[in-house]
Amino acid sequence: MHEIKPIGTIHSPHYSIEDMPIQPKGASDVEGYVIVDEKYIDGLQNIEGFSHIYLLYSFHEATRTELLVTPFMDKQKRGVFATRSPLRPNHIGISIVKIKRVEGNKVVVEGIDILDGTPLLDIKPYIAKFDTVKECTSGWLQASDEEIFKKRSDNRFG
Repeated sequence: MHEIKPIGTIHSPHYSIEDMPIQPKGASDVEGYVIVDEKYIDGLQNIEGFSHIYLLYSFHEATRTELLVTPFMDKQKRGVFATRSPLRPNHIGISIVKIKRVEGNKVVVEGIDILDGTPLLDIKPYIAKFDTVKECTSGWLQASDEEIFKKRSDNRFG
């Protein structure tokens, strides 16, 4: 298997796991930025033509793995693969953020729900024609958009 190494670092105003937005929807007006290592700068060519990108990153503060977790928007234990919990076997996270601008190896984004200093594993463009799913279900999640927007993390996954 190929070893996955960070390609950069994610920076945000979130310096503590507690009280962070639990998804980009709850951080829609929060600005942050990504610094891509200089050796990967050519990989950023043409990215400014996209409005949004996926950030794939390491939940670097996650210290354990749990196969059953209680998600933030629920009171019942769920299988970790049916949640967005950081306590996954490989501690990989994903967020869709809006690109504000690109300045060399710095990508300024909006909607960032990620802890400051998080190792960036990859960037992929959000492409509506590929990624939008018109008819879908959200499993156990019953929360309203407002509840999701207001929900903040606690220490359950630290």
